[in-house]
Amino acid sequence: MEENSSHEIRAPLIPSAYNDGDDFLPSSSSPPELTPVKYEEIDNSPIKQVALTVPTTDDASLPVLTFRMWFLGTLSCVLLSFLNQFFWYRTEPLSITAISAQIAVVPLGQLMAAKITDRVFFKGSRWEFTMNPGPFNVKEHVLGFGWAGIFRKYLVEPAEMWWPSNLVQVSLFRALHEREERPKGGLTRTQFFLIAFTCSFAYYIFPGYLFQMLTSLSWVCWIFPSSIMAQQIGSGLHGLGIGAIGLDWSSISAYLGSPLASPWFATANVAAGFFLVMYVITPLSYWFNVYNAKNFPFFSDGLFTASGQEYNITAIIDSNFHFDNAAYQQEGPLYLSTFFAMTYGVGFAALSSMVVHVFLFHGSEIWEQSKSSFKEKKVDIHTRLMSKYKQVPEWWFWCILFINISLTIFACEYYNEQLQLPWWGVILACAIAIFFTLPIGILTAITNQAPGLNIITEYIIGYIYPGYPVANMCFKVYGYISMTQAVTFLQDFKLGHYMKIPPRSMFMAQIVGTLIAALVYLCTAWWLMETIPDICDSSSDVWTCPGDHVFYDASVIWGLIGPRKIFGDQGTYIMVNWAFLIGAIAPVLVWLAHRAFPNQHWITLINMPVLIGATGSMPPATAVNYTAWIFVGFLSGFVMFRYRPDLWQRHNYVLSGALDAGLAFMGVLLYLCLGLENIGLDWWGNDLDGCPYASCPTAPDVFIEGCPALSF
Repeated sequence: MEENSSHEIRAPLIPSAYNDGDDFLPSSSSPPELTPVKYEEIDNSPIKQVALTVPTTDDASLPVLTFRMWFLGTLSCVLLSFLNQFFWYRTEPLSITAISAQIAVVPLGQLMAAKITDRVFFKGSRWEFTMNPGPFNVKEHVLGFGWAGIFRKYLVEPAEMWWPSNLVQVSLFRALHEREERPKGGLTRTQFFLIAFTCSFAYYIFPGYLFQMLTSLSWVCWIFPSSIMAQQIGSGLHGLGIGAIGLDWSSISAYLGSPLASPWFATANVAAGFFLVMYVITPLSYWFNVYNAKNFPFFSDGLFTASGQEYNITAIIDSNFHFDNAAYQQEGPLYLSTFFAMTYGVGFAALSSMVVHVFLFHGSEIWEQSKSSFKEKKVDIHTRLMSKYKQVPEWWFWCILFINISLTIFACEYYNEQLQLPWWGVILACAIAIFFTLPIGILTAITNQAPGLNIITEYIIGYIYPGYPVANMCFKVYGYISMTQAVTFLQDFKLGHYMKIPPRSMFMAQIVGTLIAALVYLCTAWWLMETIPDICDSSSDVWTCPGDHVFYDASVIWGLIGPRKIFGDQGTYIMVNWAFLIGAIAPVLVWLAHRAFPNQHWITLINMPVLIGATGSMPPATAVNYTAWIFVGFLSGFVMFRYRPDLWQRHNYVLSGALDAGLAFMGVLLYLCLGLENIGLDWWGNDLDGCPYASCPTAPDVFIEGCPALSF
């Protein structure tokens, strides 16, 4: 086959002056989108981080679809799917990344290469194959179709779409497979990885079990143990997090991804947006009592009555799980904490900002890429190296898309009583997902940050089809989750692009992996639901399903009650809708400033969708998650990248992978050894945050159990 041709393509070497800070490529202060490549060929990626990380060679003779790949890939897929679904329902969810599997399969792959027979079966025929084609290689190690494939031209092939988080895996693959000499006075990548992995593995026993307060050391609360205001200011989990220190990698990387993979200009935009929302808008809104903010906790995703008590959701649901308007009138309107209401406004603004930003700053690139689809175009070395492999025909993706949409419509019509969503809802959800995949994909590929579609999908179907919470959840899944999966597949395509995996082999592995993972996820969830009697019940100490509770609350707000009764003309928070307009205007101001002052390059570093949507993960993300993430991102993306680029090049992404892997392995070990028997430590060091009054309201006439009585 063409994919297995025996020659090797090697690019010209980069000038040695480049590694000494030469201007051969854009500097770290230049945003990637300012270096478009139109039609010329270049010898490396125009993105400096990519040029420093991704090799510019390809050995096309390396086998890919081997017996070892299928065996180890299937085993990894089954284990990862089972463990992630298993830990998803726990009070402290643990996400085990593919990096952990990549590390675990290396010794297995090398063992198989050493012990399995190298006998050739069906020799001389077109079916000739061997179970052991030689040493275990990097291409075997690597592994939403539909519209994901349709957007390859825009989000995979252009060098400017560099997908920062992929560089972590590229660095890890190189560290595990490439032989290198130990630099004088330094460490090889493999040695550094093993040391960092061991330290991460050993350290996580403290925040993971022995001293859980390391997740958020809120020392302000210790100084003022009886002050509600001081604890609202100092709490890292339930307040502003001023002074709070987070020393737990799982909390640092849980919601925004690894800070070591984020380019500095994106980290700076997140920092600016977080500071504006968390330290300016939120305190002013709360202390000026906007929307009766003092009746509710300062920071909460709960649902409340006007008097600050927990809202009784079951009272407004009838026997068919539909909205009971009479009961709602009796219970009274639903209220949110002011911060929670503002996060919806942030989501509105981020979405409109993203569309306008992509149109203004990337519209010409999209148009050029669309025109170039009809003629040959070669750009950077990685695209040229991939051009010799057979591409996946676009009609394959269109067929998968058509089949999946048809099956979804059939399921919604056949099980209409359970799913509640009519056929037109499926088509509308898919149309929304297709429309937003390109702008969200561009932002993710450039900044490693992206707003989601969860809010807008819930908002749209909530207005069109109120009173049906299950339909709202289904619409959200088809509109938001499918788009997220498409972006994930595009990211995988780019990883294959960097590692020079034949596209058709990558496509086949993705299809098989998706089918296996879906089956394992379903079986695991079914098994847990059948065997654990109190799963997802608030009375459970272990199986409280926090992610599903957030999903449930959203279905109540948007599906059961509906946005009109909360954010519309019948609701309390109608002013939040102005965020759509604010978000649309913000990137226009940046664009006009750039046109007026074209020599001021710092203006183009302002990315309004990222800045506005910075706090989109809050809640459940907390202040300490952000402050710790920003601090680590500053050390990596600014200090190390600018002042010690040699160390950053060798160790930054390898360190990120090592921290993830060490955490995951210790997390699994702790659960198997202690979690299964529910063995815990009850002492003050495991009192997360240590700020018991941070969630108390401050209105004098609101009384909550466990909170001090206030009088004014």
